[in-house]
Amino acid sequence: MEVKQLASQTLIGLKVRTCNANEMNAGTANIAELWQKFGEKFANSLTQNTKVYGVYTNYESDLTGDFDVIACCDNLSIKLPEAKKVTTQAGRYLVFKGEGEMPDAVIDLWGEIWQYFSSDDCRYERTYTSDFEYYKNSNEIEIAIAIAIED
Repeated sequence: MEVKQLASQTLIGLKVRTCNANEMNAGTANIAELWQKFGEKFANSLTQNTKVYGVYTNYESDLTGDFDVIACCDNLSIKLPEAKKVTTQAGRYLVFKGEGEMPDAVIDLWGEIWQYFSSDDCRYERTYTSDFEYYKNSNEIEIAIAIAIED
């Protein structure tokens, strides 16, 4: 993991509101279905150069509250009635990297992130502003977590 200063990005995709408790139960989980719909609706518009993201934003509080998840990409020319634009916040992020078969690699990396931020020796504080997954390719991911600026 490494600390990076990242610029804001405007992306377009599909959105759901959820919480971590709902995502732990197959009957109430929304994120997998969101990605399925994104694949169905956006597949024809994605090129080899299109970057795909999963953005987490509009946090109600912390990891226990509700938040928005947007399955999205950087191809702003996509025109779908249900498509929503989202802009990530510029700022300081702690970036974690993972590899492996999807979606297991994403799930495993989020487990590592939660473990890191709940550990006693965690050096950074999450801001719960905007976090995002960047799918570099079919088996490589980066997850950027917004963190507070150190004094």
